[in-house]
Amino acid sequence: MGGAKAKGLLGGERISEAEHAVMEALWVRAPMSAAEVGEAVGGQRDWSLATVKTLLSRLVAKGALATEADGRRFLYTPLIERADYVGGESRRLVDRLFGGRAAPLFAHLAESEALSAEDIAEIESLLQELKQ
Repeated sequence: MGGAKAKGLLGGERISEAEHAVMEALWVRAPMSAAEVGEAVGGQRDWSLATVKTLLSRLVAKGALATEADGRRFLYTPLIERADYVGGESRRLVDRLFGGRAAPLFAHLAESEALSAEDIAEIESLLQELKQ
């Protein structure tokens, strides 16, 4: 799982919400078989094994997962780090909604009271680290 960026690995293709749930399970533990992925996300969603296999196939086609034969089954492993994916998605959000600037995002979150005192303290700490 090298440090390749989300955009490079996925060729600009986005990961759907359902595919993201599969990726989250594999970021926690990999490699996993389709049945194991189904068990991992089964508590949150009512998906059949066929649905899980379809999502896994899409992710393989997008370059987000690698497959490895293990007897009669396949094991799936992420080809993209979670941090790289989150970074790319965060950048797209800021670009799309806030003209590429983070300050308006924080202003919006503060105005809509979406930031807790703990969130504000963490942001202040991060800003202090960046200033040093």
